[in-house]
Amino acid sequence: MKRSILILSVVGFALLSCKKNESAATENSASATTETVGHGQEGVQDEESNPNIVQLAAKNPDLSTLVKAVQTAGLTTSLSNAGPFTVFAPVNAAFDKLPKGTVEDLLKPENNGKLTDILGHHTYVGVIKEDQMSDGQNLGMVDGKNITIKMVDGKPTINGKAHILATVPASNGIVYAIDEVVVPE
Repeated sequence: MKRSILILSVVGFALLSCKKNESAATENSASATTETVGHGQEGVQDEESNPNIVQLAAKNPDLSTLVKAVQTAGLTTSLSNAGPFTVFAPVNAAFDKLPKGTVEDLLKPENNGKLTDILGHHTYVGVIKEDQMSDGQNLGMVDGKNITIKMVDGKPTINGKAHILATVPASNGIVYAIDEVVVPE
């Protein structure tokens, strides 16, 4: 769960970084504009192609806490790469449910390892579509720990707690906005 949160945070950070550095634009063709913001995949902006996970998260104000965490953890490049990834992205309200001061503490440089683990616990290497999820299914997350899919009222939940609020396909995977931060057990 920690790695998933970290990965989602990295995605968010990458998206914010791209927005802040839009002044370094170059024309790629008559029909598409590519902006070079940084090094690697996260530095490419293309308004005509499907956005990657980080770009999707950065454009969504409900994922701003996650984006900040991803940027702080230095995971922007990882989540911008080809993947494919399945990211369970906690919305801001999910972070608000954590004990007061938890997010601020995790964003401190000395807690980068913890943040990375939490974000990695929200990220799966591969694409799992909602119709492929089944009751009792275990997914090995980037942090090396598992999450369990539990069906509640015919809908998948993560560890029986986090509910999927929205599903958004990305060029390098799929993002599920969820209503809880998934903590590794």
